[in-house]
Amino acid sequence: MPMPLLAVFADVPDPRRETENKLHLLGDVLALATCAVIGGAESWDSIQAYGETQKAFVLRFLTLANGIPSADTFERVFAKVDPAAFTRAFGRWMLAACEATGLIPIALDGKSVRGSKKATATGCLHLVSAWATSTRLTLGQVSVPEGSNEIAVIPELLTLDAAGCQKAIAEQIRAQGGDYLLAVKGNQPTLLAAVEQVFADACEQDFADVSHDGDSTVEEGHGRHEERYVTAIQNPKGLPEGWADVAAVVQVNREREVGGRGTSSTHYYITSRREPAKEIAGWIRGHWGIENGLHWILDVVFREDDNRKRAGHAGANLAMIRRVAVSLLKHAPGKGSCVTKRLKAGWDDDYLLQVLQGITDDIVR
Repeated sequence: MPMPLLAVFADVPDPRRETENKLHLLGDVLALATCAVIGGAESWDSIQAYGETQKAFVLRFLTLANGIPSADTFERVFAKVDPAAFTRAFGRWMLAACEATGLIPIALDGKSVRGSKKATATGCLHLVSAWATSTRLTLGQVSVPEGSNEIAVIPELLTLDAAGCQKAIAEQIRAQGGDYLLAVKGNQPTLLAAVEQVFADACEQDFADVSHDGDSTVEEGHGRHEERYVTAIQNPKGLPEGWADVAAVVQVNREREVGGRGTSSTHYYITSRREPAKEIAGWIRGHWGIENGLHWILDVVFREDDNRKRAGHAGANLAMIRRVAVSLLKHAPGKGSCVTKRLKAGWDDDYLLQVLQGITDDIVR
């Protein structure tokens, strides 16, 4: 029977030469690996073992005219496939899945795969992901080239973290019809000082004649007490030139008490969007959510830091499949953690099909 997952890979160029040694369809290799990773496989050998064990199941929608590909075949193919094309293939249906929600807050953030050594700024494979915070879907991924850092690749993906707070990126987001929410920290000292001064001046005059809005929240649980106060000042004056269409500056004050010990912190942001402080606070919390909603799961459930794939593009392409697996498992039916759902997908073929139904026919047409 046809499977939407195969349609996702239809436009991915096959990097292999047409020789008699080319035994397997590219779509079969990529689709089988995706099913295996969702079901618990974490190495080329385990992907092959999954295929051999679940051969009757995968033959329901894959051709596999020459049997299950070997572990070496999986590695060679993933090392050669263009990671940009591979990411676009997945990103197409994920973005379509988000479009019905209207405004889509997207967090861009970097994560290192510490077991896969590369000559990047972090010393290992470093990936920057685009994460739709409201729908919890990975929309794209770019690997940082050797000798570079994550700032250089953010324009390829287009709330950002501080490493992405650059004028050119803000301009590109606005030029492409988007809005930005950028964290401002010490890596932009002139901008940070100007934003701090905006709030200092407003406080000095007790916010008289200052267009502003505020929001506060209190959270309790597991021995933790946290208060957050968000203040947005619209149409700020005195910011450095070159920051495109800044509509507001934002201050977030956090006070936390855990086990009787209190801490406080202040964070600053600039944004091109005029929205109530409550709405902006939700976007900021959504960006923090990439750590728990994606990075933590990749490390704990998928053991990404232990991954040592280094050949060609293998590490980046396999990392993309892991991010797709996280997105699909989060939207899979039933209760339970991603750990439980992943185990169930490996044990129960019908449940795996339910997981894969997150890729619908209308999305990939």
